Amino acid sequence: MPYCRLLYHIIWTTKNRESLLKAEWEQDLYGYLWGKTTALRCIPLAINGMSDHIHLAISIPPTQSISKIVGHIKGSSSRYINRELEPKGSFAWQTSYGVLTVSESGMSKLIRYIDAQKQHHADETTNHGLEKAM
Repeated sequence: MPYCRLLYHIIWTTKNRESLLKAEWEQDLYGYLWGKTTALRCIPLAINGMSDHIHLAISIPPTQSISKIVGHIKGSSSRYINRELEPKGSFAWQTSYGVLTVSESGMSKLIRYIDAQKQHHADETTNHGLEKAM
């Protein structure tokens, strides 16, 4: 049996990059995203974000399409937010997303970067090209 481990960094934003994601939603939302990616037969490695975007480190099997996985994650999480977290008004994600491949050796650095999102934004030590492109 062949060995495959395809690692990705996926970033997506709220519609119009509005600050819609509430800090009090994080535990529930990130838990939901973790469960959804697992249900899609992917392996989540890190999830975190800010009020206007999400970062996800994930391993996706070669039998799965990245665009379909991202579509399922964004679609189901948007429904989850609207039904369970009760935002003020209708919640939606931006239609686009960014995805980068990650090497095995770079994964631990990426996980640290995702885990420290709030600190990076506070200290202005984010990857500006990556953060602004979305």
